Amino acid sequence: MILTLKTDQDPTEIYLLDVASKVLAEKIWHAERNLARDLLGEIEKLADGKLDTLTGLIVFAGAGSFTGLRIGAATANALAYALNIPIVGVDGENWRQSGIEKLKKGENHKIVTPKYGAPPNITQPKK
Repeated sequence: MILTLKTDQDPTEIYLLDVASKVLAEKIWHAERNLARDLLGEIEKLADGKLDTLTGLIVFAGAGSFTGLRIGAATANALAYALNIPIVGVDGENWRQSGIEKLKKGENHKIVTPKYGAPPNITQPKK
């Protein structure tokens, strides 16, 4: 089973796929400002307690929301590390299929880093 995450914008999308790209389960919801709080719980519910059966992770790496991408990548990277499974970061319209193809080729990015599409707008500290 393969877990896919798309957290670049609202709504948030998570899917469980088989290796033939068939969607076994999905959760699409408006996480808004609760993404960090809710994402892992929603993944656990979707996997129905069977996270140990995951064979790979696909993460939409961007471009998109700085915070959404960061939360999605951090969650997926932690799961991939803890479960010792491959992870790939992808972008584009056919991101899930692209991720499936990368996993089938044996790719493992080990750590997915988000592609924000622009430099972050970080406020300068006040003196």
